Amino acid sequence: MSAARIAVVTSGAGFEHDVDLPLVVAALRAEGLAAEAVAWDADSVAWDGFDLAVIRSTWDYTTRLDEFLAWVDTASRCTRLLNPAPMVRWSSDKRYLLELAERGVPVVPTRVLEPGDPCGEADFAQPAGVVVKPTVSAGARDTARYEPGQAAAAVRHARMLLDQGLAVLVQPYLRRVAEGERALVFVRGAFSHALRKGPVLTEPGVIDNFRVPHPDLVPHRPTEAELRTASAALAAVPSPDTPLFARVDLVLGENGGPVVMELELIEPHLFLDTNPRGLGLLVEAVAAEAGLKAV
Repeated sequence: MSAARIAVVTSGAGFEHDVDLPLVVAALRAEGLAAEAVAWDADSVAWDGFDLAVIRSTWDYTTRLDEFLAWVDTASRCTRLLNPAPMVRWSSDKRYLLELAERGVPVVPTRVLEPGDPCGEADFAQPAGVVVKPTVSAGARDTARYEPGQAAAAVRHARMLLDQGLAVLVQPYLRRVAEGERALVFVRGAFSHALRKGPVLTEPGVIDNFRVPHPDLVPHRPTEAELRTASAALAAVPSPDTPLFARVDLVLGENGGPVVMELELIEPHLFLDTNPRGLGLLVEAVAAEAGLKAV
């Protein structure tokens, strides 16, 4: 019996910067799987030659969304894609926060401005300031926060994005983010591990696409409230499938309760280099999905 062939799907940036990538490939091979890292946009890849394709670090998808989603559809017709194509498509646009809120999940209060919508300073009036970002973004790209006295600058930022045909999220700045964002990692719906990181938007009024996306990482023991909120977010995903992997990013709201900042189901950094247990859980889940038990 030949080993199941597994594509661990990445990108040019992933090959260069994803520290988890070689760990995942090596661990899968140690389990008897024929695993290899493959860029999603590589030429002449026969995706039907793989038993399973696991998306891991397709980190350029936000700047090439239509192309990426076309690949998702093609790959899912050729092999089993995880996470599945409908889940990937849903998670690619942060308008999903509005759906989570409708399903009763505590999220950062969110308003969406569409291209063509009027946009004035009144849209950015929040006591602690606002965060402006495109609905399709990763690593805080084209994102900034603005103090209450910077509403005019926030309007200019939003209009810049809207003029490019991009939808825009406007959210209140939650000052308790200074206590750290919480990143909770799940494998097959079960909690694996969590980390806490420092705030990313440290300078008001600054768009910096080269900022460190995960500063000051430390292990984190989530509270029961954080686990409940993250689990509620996963349960609200409009899919009959359980994600192979997920990362739920939380921050404390003004009342101290956790709220969802992002629910990442496409290519989140899972920080497996910091957590051997998490790596083992992911590899075990992939092996089960591949129906493997060995060569």
